[in-house]
Amino acid sequence: MTHPSKVKGNNYERELVKEAQAKGLIAERAYASNGKALGECEEVDLIVDGCRIQAKRRKGLPQYLALNDGVDAVVFRQDKKESLVLIRWQDFTDKIKETNGW
Repeated sequence: MTHPSKVKGNNYERELVKEAQAKGLIAERAYASNGKALGECEEVDLIVDGCRIQAKRRKGLPQYLALNDGVDAVVFRQDKKESLVLIRWQDFTDKIKETNGW
């Protein structure tokens, strides 16, 4: 029997693929959440128009990562690491569609 958190993660990956495909994007989920099934590293869960994505679903996120009203993105980094950007999934897929791929 599959663990409930694994089921939740698999369902989330499928949800993201369906939403991307609904926008006309090419999206594919890696079999068993293993990117090697798509010729990528293990951490890749799905590919959307060439963009390799690892999907994480959590009950809650740290408050400092909240995308509050009027904010389009949050930029953050660990000390001595590169900066990362957090944006809404819908905004991300819209940008991919606008630029015709990653």
